[in-house]
Amino acid sequence: MTLPKLHIAVLMGGWSNERPVSLMSGEGVAKALEERGHKVTRIDMGRDIALRLAETKPDVVFNALHGSPGEDGTVQGMMDLMGLTYTHSGLATSVIAIDKELTKQALVPHGIPMPGGRIVKTAELYERDPLARPYVLKPVNEGSSVGVAIVTDEGNYGNPISPDARGPWQEFDELLAEPYIRGRELTTAVIADKALMVTELKPKSGFYDFDAKYTEGMTDHICPAEIPDEITGACKDIALRAHRLLGCRGTSRSDFRWDDTQGIEGLFLLEVNTQPGMTPLSLVPEQARKIGMDYGDLVEAIVADALEHAKPRGGED
Repeated sequence: MTLPKLHIAVLMGGWSNERPVSLMSGEGVAKALEERGHKVTRIDMGRDIALRLAETKPDVVFNALHGSPGEDGTVQGMMDLMGLTYTHSGLATSVIAIDKELTKQALVPHGIPMPGGRIVKTAELYERDPLARPYVLKPVNEGSSVGVAIVTDEGNYGNPISPDARGPWQEFDELLAEPYIRGRELTTAVIADKALMVTELKPKSGFYDFDAKYTEGMTDHICPAEIPDEITGACKDIALRAHRLLGCRGTSRSDFRWDDTQGIEGLFLLEVNTQPGMTPLSLVPEQARKIGMDYGDLVEAIVADALEHAKPRGGED
């Protein structure tokens, strides 16, 4: 689809824990669109976002927000009510995909392998472990590995966990507890209903947390991953199936853990990101480059997908 010259509002920032990443993503997107000849209005989202968008009157909104409320369906619902065309997934998909437990309920019945586990009240952690150690604790609806803790016998969180130990239990009333999957970190991007490739992420220390994702030099990206063809094929198949089952649009990124001592039985989908990062270190642009799609091509492809799926605007003069 060849794009006409458009007025595009790039929505970024906001007030989630992922605000700095969103600002980087949004600025990269805005510059790429301007280089392609589009008129761009940058909007750092505040509480007056509906008014700002109404005044701007863009042809398309490029949603470069990460976390809540830009990725959880809140902003999507507002833009639906306003009759705006916007990039990435819609309301229902966003509500489900941001919530790791709802994602499991949507995907596991269709044969998508995901870790077990359960949601626990934070207060329970100070009395007993919810699962056998080692296990992972993570917020139910945050992205970018924000607030993830790996609880082991050798760790310094205490046994049971101490309320004074630094961890996600100090920020969230509920957490998702999952068995810790030993092994390797893999990720696959889907763009325009096509799974691209598999990248292996090798953090130089600890695990692939927020800092490792967005600090240059802290993680090696092996792209394409040096893994058996069977695992590559499975990652691409699962990522595309999850993208379709959830109803994702534009682009998504599926994150996996693979215990390479268990073969295909050791591969688990962890989550699906409906608005993956677009920073210089982000994984979707990196995979796109590997198939010959430069950053500007990628951004325009996401906008083209939004136009293709745009709902007819009703009630306008």
